[in-house]
Amino acid sequence: MFQQYKEAIENSNIVSKTDINGIITFVNDEFCKISGYSKDELVGQNHNIIRHPDVPKESFRRLWATILAKKTFRSTVMNMAKDGSTFYVNTTIIPILDQKGEIEEFIAIRYDVTKEMKLKIALEKKDRELEVLNRTLEERVRMQTRKLYELNKSLEERVAEEVRKNEEKQKMLFFQSRMANLGQMMANIAHQWRQPLTELSLTLFNMKKVAHQQDLKKVDAFYEESKQIMQNMSQTIEDFINFFKPGKPKEVFAPAQSVEDALQVFGKTLDKNQIDIKKRIDESLKIKGVRNELSQVFINLFQNANEAFEGASKESGRNIDISVAKGPNGCVRISVEDNAGGIPEDVLERLFEPYYTTKHAAKGTGLGLFMSKMIIEKSFAGTIKVDNTPEGAVFLIDLPMKGEE
Repeated sequence: MFQQYKEAIENSNIVSKTDINGIITFVNDEFCKISGYSKDELVGQNHNIIRHPDVPKESFRRLWATILAKKTFRSTVMNMAKDGSTFYVNTTIIPILDQKGEIEEFIAIRYDVTKEMKLKIALEKKDRELEVLNRTLEERVRMQTRKLYELNKSLEERVAEEVRKNEEKQKMLFFQSRMANLGQMMANIAHQWRQPLTELSLTLFNMKKVAHQQDLKKVDAFYEESKQIMQNMSQTIEDFINFFKPGKPKEVFAPAQSVEDALQVFGKTLDKNQIDIKKRIDESLKIKGVRNELSQVFINLFQNANEAFEGASKESGRNIDISVAKGPNGCVRISVEDNAGGIPEDVLERLFEPYYTTKHAAKGTGLGLFMSKMIIEKSFAGTIKVDNTPEGAVFLIDLPMKGEE
């Protein structure tokens, strides 16, 4: 549960939490900035403090019906700031459940789409001839959002089944970790869609201008550009869905593929924190297992390095070096090394223990590295260890090469 909070807070622009009655218990700085209220003015108040009077009451009845049914609510919402101005946010509200499956609180993840919405409204007032294109885009978004919801529901059902049957504890922990990464996935999708949404809005605006000028050649060019942007946005969803799809069979694959999959999910976070990735990878090396499980190991290692860099000022830059090469005894040797200063010796000895963490409870559960160890040992029959270097820490993973036992 806490891992979900952490992923959402670190990768979303605007975040708030409320109790089950809608009373605000937490807001981040971006929430205060867009709403115009201070934290003292918000915490302890009902979340309807930013409700816009023009939004129909039925919308809020539908919202509460959804989240009280323990379902995720997604919408673009019109709100009103303290000074009376209107702002728009794309909103995802997630019910957080306790161990008994009861709602404990709600977390809302938003990003500002005010400029885009105002541009859209202005375009709609000027001309309605682009409505067909907009409806097509909206339908594609709804279809992909439905796929994400079905995937989320499938994961929850699998977790519930494991609990009910009281099967292996490691499986339960694995699915908890996967659910946490699902929050990361949604935040990254939102991050990757912001730029193309802006580009699409500008392209449609330009299409309108050249249409009035009767420049059909440019109209066609802008139309093709719009279609390409939408296809790229749709492909982004497909890529993330394929990465998190559960129950994949074992296959022969190159570790290089898992590296790229993990960077697609977590790379934006590393870029934001000015962390450079350096790769020395032999793409010809093959192993056998479940590709997205190894990708999750890389995500956990990248997350570990990202946290290690927090608050650190490196004159030589922030670097993560990834190496995939032939190792001893016919294995594939994978190393992930950072220059974040290393790990204290007393922590180093317990790093792979379940629920062991030096972080505040709100920032982590201590399952990430434990699950990485379980995946490497149980799924790939390999080994993983960690050690300090003069500048940071290095994780070494040895996996049997294809054909090795």
